[in-house]
Amino acid sequence: MLIEAPADKRSLNLVEIDAGLVVVGGGLSGVCAAIAAARHGVKTVLVQDRPVLGGNASSEVRLWVLGATSHMGNNNRWSREGGIINEILEENLYRNRQGNALIFDTILLEKCREESNLTLLLNTAAYEVDKSDPDTLSAVHAFCPQNSTRYVLRAPLFCDASGDGLVGFMAGAAFRMGAESREEFGEGFAPDAEYGQLLGHSMYFSTKDVGVPVKFTAPSWALKDITKIPRYRQFNTNMQGCNFWWIEYGGRLDTVHQTEEIKWELWKVVYGVWDYIKNSGKFPEAETMTLEWVGHVPGKRESRRFEGDYLLRQQDLVEQREFDDVVAHGGWAVDLHPADGIYSEKNGCTQWHAKGVYGIPWRCYYSRNIKNLFLAGRIISATHVAFGATRVMATCAAGAQAVGTAAAICSEQGCLPADLGSGERLRELQLRLQRDGQFLPGMTLKDPSDLAARATASASSRLVLAELKPNSAWVRLDHAWAMLVPLAGGARQGFSFGVSAEQAGALRVELRRSLKSGNFTPEELVEALDIPFSEGESRITARFATPITKDGYHFIKLCEDPSVRVRVSDERLTGVLAVTSAFNKAVASSSVQEPPAGIGIDRFEFWLPKRRPEGRNLAMTFEPAIDQFGPANVTGGPARPVDAPNAWVADPADPQPELHLDWESPVELGRVKIEFDPDWDHPMESVLMTHPEEVVPFLVKNFDLIDDAGGIFHSVREHRGACYEWLPEGPLVIRRLTLRVLATYGAPAAVFRVSCFSR
Repeated sequence: MLIEAPADKRSLNLVEIDAGLVVVGGGLSGVCAAIAAARHGVKTVLVQDRPVLGGNASSEVRLWVLGATSHMGNNNRWSREGGIINEILEENLYRNRQGNALIFDTILLEKCREESNLTLLLNTAAYEVDKSDPDTLSAVHAFCPQNSTRYVLRAPLFCDASGDGLVGFMAGAAFRMGAESREEFGEGFAPDAEYGQLLGHSMYFSTKDVGVPVKFTAPSWALKDITKIPRYRQFNTNMQGCNFWWIEYGGRLDTVHQTEEIKWELWKVVYGVWDYIKNSGKFPEAETMTLEWVGHVPGKRESRRFEGDYLLRQQDLVEQREFDDVVAHGGWAVDLHPADGIYSEKNGCTQWHAKGVYGIPWRCYYSRNIKNLFLAGRIISATHVAFGATRVMATCAAGAQAVGTAAAICSEQGCLPADLGSGERLRELQLRLQRDGQFLPGMTLKDPSDLAARATASASSRLVLAELKPNSAWVRLDHAWAMLVPLAGGARQGFSFGVSAEQAGALRVELRRSLKSGNFTPEELVEALDIPFSEGESRITARFATPITKDGYHFIKLCEDPSVRVRVSDERLTGVLAVTSAFNKAVASSSVQEPPAGIGIDRFEFWLPKRRPEGRNLAMTFEPAIDQFGPANVTGGPARPVDAPNAWVADPADPQPELHLDWESPVELGRVKIEFDPDWDHPMESVLMTHPEEVVPFLVKNFDLIDDAGGIFHSVREHRGACYEWLPEGPLVIRRLTLRVLATYGAPAAVFRVSCFSR
């Protein structure tokens, strides 16, 4: 029992924590930054003002996690962000392929709680900062109303991942809010005053059919006149959750300080929309439907953007400029919304894609005037137009992993964020990111610590692709189709495939490739043939006279002809993909991007794969056979297809394929890392959308590691991720390391990279 006498006043409980890094903001960016730092040995505190992690991805908002893949709606093949965010999405796919936001919450919480170097403070809001001098933060003050505790969090390094840039704002960091003019950076897509300065907030809702009639009486604040929403005819009973991304408001208000006002307006719209669906009489199927959930926290898009040593701009994205200090990649469209949001007569968004992914430089991830402040998430250093692409969560998370990794280097070497901008420190940052699964466009570093790079790679077999065997199904050429395959320079390539035609004719077949290495936009025509075919089923052959002038991916394009069907194949292979000119309505309005003149955006065709289980390859033979899947791929190159498959793929007929690394003299292994194929083309949306499998078919499931004498020294079963890392308990000295694959999840065994390090 506690009895206290009256007092003049009392102080709240106070907890003081000294750490190596304080991260404020527990969205995906803060989570990935904190985990990265903690895994690299930094004592880290993650401060989150909500009861769950994830921000816009959490069950409080329920937006799907997306990034460069853009729902598979652009030409960014094999582009999903890697590292920690990929690890999170893979775990979510396994546990939660139905897309339940509550389950996603638990995965994020678990990932943080498993890190011994990470202290998580939920329901805790930062409200004040201390500075040791005008350019340096020394502490963040925070308060948790759930336990009536004030926190003083001291550290030499801080990361603002708060979305609104709360720490940076209080610390006096330089920032911008609103849209730059066209003249400032020469950005042709910079919006005018009519379009508006800011993107607004959104709020979602979901419904459920309970099988019995349910009535709905709208609250007094609900919107009464649905026609005030110009696009009200788009509402229907099949829409759920983030399909309502265009229920947006606030772009002409202060999106920081007027958030509560914006929230009430969004509630007004949501309950008015549901009143319209339930009670207008236009949706009889809604009689047995109830309102299951409405967001209580609006999903924010834009507020402050902080200035680093470089502001990313439109031209960097569209031209895919290569940066020496690249630390992350993106690929979402430059995606701006009218400031009037749901009340606008304009389209809910205007999206313009680049022809491929772009890199983001390190100089965008720290404040230019607060020397120990990292920036993560949507507040990084970018113009309003570039922000339209960098703001999406998977891209933000990838950059945040770079921040957490950089914090570890700063802690180890006693330096500041800007000190990592060049030289050995920059290379160390990029090497660590590469080791941890990050993709750096235009850059593959040779790792001097990697013993595997000194080994000779061989295998019991390798895929030599002579044929994709047909099944019994056909695809009609209502749209053009193409096989995206890696071809070797110097060859004159031939292809053969089966067709079924309603009448005799000629099919136009083209060989195309991208102008830029690593892109998958087939703007360059190598050669075209018109090949005759007969009525009924027949087999036709396209043999191109033009030799392949350079190694790289090419498109074998079968032009549109609705009278023709082509046989398809059930075989799925790493680094080989069928694509079609049929566009994705979720992210485009046509199969060709047609920007207005003068806005600095390219015109090009979209070529997209279909999602599994529909996404099959075209049945086809190749002459000469494609021989680009050898074991040497695993000791160099990026760990995903870029301008080549970059993978060892075993012969499908090999029952237990083996990959060998041989050294001239014995080496001592202290860590072995294997990078498999997690299907980098699959977006793995976290919520709402469902997925056909819990583990993608290209991954290796069961394998053994074997020594020189053929003895198994480590066995792995039921593996289901892109990466596997093993640390021997004691010294392991060998001259040969063998990976024996016992089972996959369906496709032939594939490995992108093997890395080995001493202790």
